[in-house]
This record gives sequence, C-alpha cells and structure tokens, in this order.
Amino acid sequence: MGGWSAEREVSLNSGAGVAEALESLGHRVTRVDLTPTVAADLAAAAPDLVFNALHGTPGEDGSVQGLLELMGLRYTHSGLATSVIAIDKVLTKQVLVPAGVPMPGGRIVRSAEVFEADPLPRPYVLKPVNEGSSVGVAIVTAGGNYGSPIGRDTAGPWQEFDELLAEPYVRGRELTTAVLDGADGPRALGVTELRPKSGWYDYDAKYTDGMTEHLFPAPVPDEIAEACRDLALQAHRVLGCRGCSRSDFRWDDERGVDGLFLLEVNTQPGMTALSLVPEQARHTGMSYAELVQAIVDAAMRAPAPKAAARAKDAAR
Repeated sequence: MGGWSAEREVSLNSGAGVAEALESLGHRVTRVDLTPTVAADLAAAAPDLVFNALHGTPGEDGSVQGLLELMGLRYTHSGLATSVIAIDKVLTKQVLVPAGVPMPGGRIVRSAEVFEADPLPRPYVLKPVNEGSSVGVAIVTAGGNYGSPIGRDTAGPWQEFDELLAEPYVRGRELTTAVLDGADGPRALGVTELRPKSGWYDYDAKYTDGMTEHLFPAPVPDEIAEACRDLALQAHRVLGCRGCSRSDFRWDDERGVDGLFLLEVNTQPGMTALSLVPEQARHTGMSYAELVQAIVDAAMRAPAPKAAARAKDAAR
C-alpha cells in the first residue's frame, strides 16, 4: 500500500482497511508501504500472498506486478499484461473498441499544442494517458476559465504532463459497475449513479465524504443497467482482469443506450470507506471482510507465477 503516486493517501486508507479485514479473518498480515526497498521487504516477509492495495503508478501499471512475478509471489488483482494495458487509456481503447465496447473517440496531443489551438471542438476533455481517479482531468468548455486558446500560465494538466488525451465531452450522468471474480466466474455487482453536489466527479468529489451522492441501484432504465453490467463484464474478460475491476461510464440520457460510453476500467479499485466496490458488494449482501476474502480466493485460484513454479521444480 502507499507508494508515491498522486493516490498515495487513498492507497494507505485502502491498505489499512484490507489489513484489518484480513486480520479479522485470522490471516497473519504484514503491512508494506511501497518504497525502493520493497523487494527486500517482501523477501523478509515471505508471504503466501501479496494483497495489492496500491493505486496509480507503479502499483497499477504493471511495474509491481512484474516485480512480484520475478519474485515468484502470488498477488491479488490483475496481472502484468492486463495492468499495462488498462492503466493506459489509449491502449484500453485499442483493445476494447474493436471488441464492440463503446468508448469516446479522441487523440493524443502534445501539451504545448493546446496553447495554439483547441485539439477538438469545445466542449472536450483533456486527461493524462495513464493516471486514475480523475487525476489531472480538465473539462474545456466554451465559457470556461481556461482561455481560448488555453493560456500557457493557466493551471491544468498541460503544466504537469507532456502528452494528454483529448476526448469529446459526453454530457449526462456518471455510472459505475463493479465486477467480482468468483468460483463460477466473474459477476457484475450492480450499477451505481454518482451525483456530485457541485461541479463534476473529480478527485475531491470521489474521496471527500459528503461531496457526492451514491445512488444504488442507479435510477436508470433497465436496458441501461443491463448494458452497464454486460459491458463491464465484457471489458473485464477482454482485458483479462482478475479479482475485481470497476468500469466507469458516462451516459447521455437523451440518446438512450446509444449514449452510453465506457470511460475507463480500473483494475485496482479503491477499498476505502467511500469506495464504490465495497459499497456495491455491501448492497448485494457481502460484508467488507467477505469481499476481501473473495479477492484473496480469486488470487489463490489463479496459476502460480512462473518463477515460483520453476523454483518448485528445481527444489524437487
């Protein structure tokens, strides 16, 4: 847990909750805050399983997954290849759109380009290619305060990232669906609508108590709820997610099912008191500890890392 990404504090909260749940179930738990000595820390702990409660880079982008594979350690959530793809919004589109999953169009732009001209007709969205939790997202509107074109000295993601993904803005409502692996395969837990009390569903709205209303089940037509569940399951399977994932959608309610677009797939969903996966699990009758155990069980059902298998064979 922890680490040095922009989501460090959320990860620490997730990790603390997970550790307490595991201990309540009788597991022996070692808390590891990700630092440059993480390999030595893990070797000293010699765990049967690593519960990955990291968010953002390097815990969600394949880096930690690669380390754990090399060390021959089992770990929760998605594997190396899936993590590399899902953290990258462009790679995710390249995999999911040909599979029939509707996602907004868009293109990569150099940040310096936005000071010369708009990359897309306004309104549009600018976001980092490989950050989560709405970190660094800007919605550029005709009447906004960014300037036209965007001012070089105006605060925004163009000051933090060399490249950005520009996407058309999809008006409408925020929906999200969690998928949890079980012994019989993955299942969608349901659909939540997220209604920020002011502004839009940004980082603060996600992680500040009272800033966003969570409506479960989402007050949407049955065909929209069914489409969210189906698309979340499809994305989970096509990307090869493991343990649990959460798919975030934007729905233009003036266009029916044609207005539903998947925005991103989160392979390391938050596990804090305000997080959506525990909330959806609770609504389906599953306690927080049961959810944590289900994620552990999914990891234990997965094949052992090849390094561990080779070490076992050598020992024989």
